Amino acid sequence: MRNIGIDVREPKEECNDSNCPFHGNNTVKSPVIEGEVISTSMKGTVTVLREYMRKTTKYERYEKRKKRYHAHLPGCIHVKVGDTVKIAYSRPIAKSVSFIVVEKEGTE
Repeated sequence: MRNIGIDVREPKEECNDSNCPFHGNNTVKSPVIEGEVISTSMKGTVTVLREYMRKTTKYERYEKRKKRYHAHLPGCIHVKVGDTVKIAYSRPIAKSVSFIVVEKEGTE
């Protein structure tokens, strides 16, 4: 298992995925984003929803915003819909996939 340079828990399982940052040869870097898994229907990919507040300076109020990310799911991390995960930026893996799931929140 190699050090990926981000303060996350390492998975307990081994995997043969070449795009896994822990067991493969893919690297990850900032930004690290936390969000909720809303879809696992793609093979090896999950959709993560991030909700955040953005300040509108003209009206001095905050507005809710949402952003969806497609993230690669390594074989050593198991998630389901509704789980909170951390995803980190990497090189593009597919047309819409430039993030990798690095940690499932709330597991020990």
